[in-house]
Amino acid sequence: MFNFDKIPDRSATHAFKWERYKGKDIIPTWVADTEFSSPQGVIDSLVTRSQHGLFGYTLPSEYTPAVEAVVAWCKQQYAWDVSPEWVVWTPGVVPAFNMASKAFTEDNEGIIVQTPNYPPLLAAPQINQRERFDVPTILVNGRWTLDFEALEKHAAHPKASLFIMCNPMNPVGTVLTEQELSRVADICNKHGVTLCSDEIHCDLVLDDVTHIPAGKLPALSDNSITLMAASKTFNVAGLGTSFAIIPNAVQRRKFVKAGAGIVPWVTVMGLVATEAAFTLCDEWLNAQLDYLRANRDYLVNAINNINGLSCIAPEATFLLWVDASGLNVSDTQKWAESKGVGPSPGRDFGSPDFFRINYGCPRSMLEDIVSRLSS
Repeated sequence: MFNFDKIPDRSATHAFKWERYKGKDIIPTWVADTEFSSPQGVIDSLVTRSQHGLFGYTLPSEYTPAVEAVVAWCKQQYAWDVSPEWVVWTPGVVPAFNMASKAFTEDNEGIIVQTPNYPPLLAAPQINQRERFDVPTILVNGRWTLDFEALEKHAAHPKASLFIMCNPMNPVGTVLTEQELSRVADICNKHGVTLCSDEIHCDLVLDDVTHIPAGKLPALSDNSITLMAASKTFNVAGLGTSFAIIPNAVQRRKFVKAGAGIVPWVTVMGLVATEAAFTLCDEWLNAQLDYLRANRDYLVNAINNINGLSCIAPEATFLLWVDASGLNVSDTQKWAESKGVGPSPGRDFGSPDFFRINYGCPRSMLEDIVSRLSS
């Protein structure tokens, strides 16, 4: 019914992922978008809207079908009762957590981040001239999780006022349990730290675990900004549309004010795509999750059978965090590229002995990636 095996030709689309190695025999596996066409419901909705022919100003908060779709999606996926006024549209989660950095910290304060993490999130404190406090991700019983002792220590620092968290975690793919999220809440509330939770991969849970949005937890409903989007799940990241869910009205006003005059409205096409994704594409999403689950299992097994490489299966996302320390090479990225594979460099995430592979692609492409790394 859905063809995830079809290899797309993105060569003429100026796709960010494919431009880096243009003209080279290197398969790009770095940028976190997939090699799958968006679901037909999204495509058809965009075509219908484009055929109208007028693309004038559309105030996102007044585009009620998209707001209603977000509210219904949160109820359906997470049993989370979201009020429409809590939804604030943003042109991506990266602008959103930078808005949060401006809204909830002062010039002399600091921001807590978990490491490793994807580069734009790690860069947010410096971009906003804030001190950065790093909370390591540690292995506990074969599963990546937060170093809660480090989180407690940094949250207690007088300068710490915001924690930008990634859940599900990028790059390790862990989904925080309710107990873990409650512990985050306790630490943040105890020390007066606001939580900004980047949950862009929340609809891509592959294991039998439950994602809990930060704002759904009663202990965090008054002290959190939850960032979500259709972009990763339905491969519409290029439309630049995401949303923050902020139950606390005072925090919501601060957040909106931080972007005033700088952050643009999201586009009408992004709103149309989000509405369609959340209302018309459930079957497609379930099929994609099955495909990603099989890809993950295949790749994890393959990586763990390559000398010098190892990995832990991620609970969510289409991203695999590969430990290449066993190679004993000076540059793991150059090693991968010499094999004809272009992953995300671990050094950009704060862990130079690792690299990140995107397995959101047709199986034949993934088999080629494995073959090259095994050569």
